[in-house]
Amino acid sequence: MKKVKSIEHIGVFTSGGDAPGMNAAIRAVVRTAHYHGLQVSGIMEGYNGLVTDDVKALGTRDVSNIIQRGGTILRSARSKEFMTLEGRLAAKKTLDKHGIDALVAIGGDGTFRGAEVFIAEHGVPIVGITGTIDNDMGGTDTTIGFDTATNTAMELVDRIRDTASSHDRLFFVEVMGRSSGAIAMHCGVAAGAEFVMIPERKQGIVELIAVLERAEKSKSSVIVIVAEGDEEGGAYEVARKVKERYAHYETRVSVLGHVQRGGNPTVADRILASRSGVTAVEALIAGHAGEMVGVVNGEMVLTSFSMAVAAGKVTDNKDLDRILTILST
Repeated sequence: MKKVKSIEHIGVFTSGGDAPGMNAAIRAVVRTAHYHGLQVSGIMEGYNGLVTDDVKALGTRDVSNIIQRGGTILRSARSKEFMTLEGRLAAKKTLDKHGIDALVAIGGDGTFRGAEVFIAEHGVPIVGITGTIDNDMGGTDTTIGFDTATNTAMELVDRIRDTASSHDRLFFVEVMGRSSGAIAMHCGVAAGAEFVMIPERKQGIVELIAVLERAEKSKSSVIVIVAEGDEEGGAYEVARKVKERYAHYETRVSVLGHVQRGGNPTVADRILASRSGVTAVEALIAGHAGEMVGVVNGEMVLTSFSMAVAAGKVTDNKDLDRILTILST
């Protein structure tokens, strides 16, 4: 933990992929800053806004009626310019111009890697808030947006199950998760899927077919959840490989895609975002920097960016996979 001087003006931005609950976090940051007598400004489109000087003052009324909205009122982007020395120098000049002396960064691992570099080069105090549906950060039990995304995926799989049962079909459902199987595994257990394929665990088509053969004896429909980053390929590729060996089954593929990012955040995500926003501002006031706000066993904690990014989070496969195996028979 690095201690910094007292602050008077906080900037807040969202970066990387959007996640339900980001607006709730923005609201909490703005209102907490004003509660403590600080100025606060919103930076548009993540690090891009710092580079291009797209900054606007935010008052408490500017964040009224946004806690229930998905997406982010500050918009989000990935900035190639900020990845350069010249871009980060321009970002520092933007902060100096507006008198912003600390930042709250809402995003995922890429956001926090950028923050680490910015701190090292220019000494800007930054505290991070997790905003990623993938739930792949170390230093926290869950990330803002994960609960909403998983519930959205589960509801859609429930509907797919209705039609799969009506037509005696095998459905392959692809959910988001290039490097994390958290959504896939949690959705699979909650929706009663017969099999889940995730990038953290090596699984072959042979293993899947063995499950399908067992299920065929007692079930009229089968749901297989595939994380987009699974090593066998996405849902279409998995379905193709299964069809080659299991041709008599009528198969369908459904890719849920970015619908999982949208929608009103759940109660859990709104509360986590609100708690995180308050904690982030008060951490900056207390002199913290280079740390991410997370929740562990119900308590708000701070973890260094380097540890949060390096540790990541491996989906708790063993317990959930065992439960899935038992309940899918």
